[in-house]
Amino acid sequence: MTDWVALRRKARRTLIDTARRLGAGPPAGFGEPDDQEGGRQNLLLLVQLRWIAVAGQIMTIAVVQGGLGITLPLGPMAVVLVGLVLLNLVSVGWLARGGSVTEGVLFVALLLNVVALTGQLYLSGGATNPFTSLFLLQLTLAAVLLSSRATLALVALTTASLGLLMLASRPLVLPMGDGEDELFRLYLVGMLVGFVIDAALIAVFVTRVSRNLRRQDARLADLRQRAAEEDHIVRMGLLASGAAHELGTPLSSLSVILGDWRRMPELTASPDIAREIEEMQEAVGRCKAIVTGILLAAGAARGEAPHLTTVRRFVAELVGDWRRMRSCFSLQVRDEFGEDEEIVSDTALKQVLFNVLDNALDLSPNFVELVLLRDGDTLRLSVTDRGPGFAPEMLARLGQPYTSSKGRLGGGLGLFLVVNVVRKLGGTVEARNRSYGGAVVTISLPLSSLTV
Repeated sequence: MTDWVALRRKARRTLIDTARRLGAGPPAGFGEPDDQEGGRQNLLLLVQLRWIAVAGQIMTIAVVQGGLGITLPLGPMAVVLVGLVLLNLVSVGWLARGGSVTEGVLFVALLLNVVALTGQLYLSGGATNPFTSLFLLQLTLAAVLLSSRATLALVALTTASLGLLMLASRPLVLPMGDGEDELFRLYLVGMLVGFVIDAALIAVFVTRVSRNLRRQDARLADLRQRAAEEDHIVRMGLLASGAAHELGTPLSSLSVILGDWRRMPELTASPDIAREIEEMQEAVGRCKAIVTGILLAAGAARGEAPHLTTVRRFVAELVGDWRRMRSCFSLQVRDEFGEDEEIVSDTALKQVLFNVLDNALDLSPNFVELVLLRDGDTLRLSVTDRGPGFAPEMLARLGQPYTSSKGRLGGGLGLFLVVNVVRKLGGTVEARNRSYGGAVVTISLPLSSLTV
């Protein structure tokens, strides 16, 4: 009972840690690593937008001052440009140091963009400047990046800035001789240029921001799925370990009784009965080995530590155990690994391969092939059979629980556990149908996850 309670507590702690790590906990901390990555990408987009703004303002000032002959306060406008450059350098440095990009950081970045634009417009005609439409770009980005409350705050501040420009600004000094028609024509041209710039930047940057958000949502959905699978695995581990503990006592009793029977002359006198007793002892021994393996895989067995071995020795022991327990000699092994590598014997990986081989044997009792090869720093184990292959819907849902073509109640957990255990080791599982019949399941693992 003590071991069972300890196992439940350990599983509960594991589930809580997994939920926190994968984002299954409270929404405030959900998926934090992926949220940060999305925030960093969005802040980089704002940095790029600011560089474009700096270059565009320099070009506009040059055209207005040099081409149109309109006098501008170059000194103050240069100060604003230098401020934008410094803001970009600070932002890049913040990202390089691994700074946390929260909604507040994005709000401040957009707010400073509004302040800089307000300053440039104040120095170049105020509300009469046709480039006031660029305020809409900042508000559009805010609507995409920020919460409703933060967006409304930026809308209020932008509206206040535009109102300030209508009340106070530095008037432009226009060249003498230009009539009202010419000035109106220049204003219309400026509105057209401002609209084109605004539309182009909105189309480009909002599209990129939306793509970042969709990618982030996909990552969060994947994390939710993984958290649910972790919960499922922990509950199955509790069930399996509990059953293994409960089976241990009756199996030990059966082993003792059979041992007593083998020493009873009235039973051993009959060769048939003696042979049946021996077969029963072998079956009980096999059941005890299975129970021990379940407990070891669940981390509940004592005194059973992983041991050093090599890739070839590990596969040879695995194949020998599998053939002996299944009484199967149709398994063929092809070794293309190359120079042997020292690894730690992993019980979970052994059980994973047992599951894949069992599935192949169920569908192809006359031929199962295990191929061992090395691809750079990756160990690849491929199991091939000559069965009917995978249905298309199974290939599309590979690794999801209760996805099986065998029609058994609760089927499909084997591949589900295979995919999740391999993923925990940093590897991948691929399945495909062969063009001439049968299927291939390939397990790819980085050797670094198995070596000392």
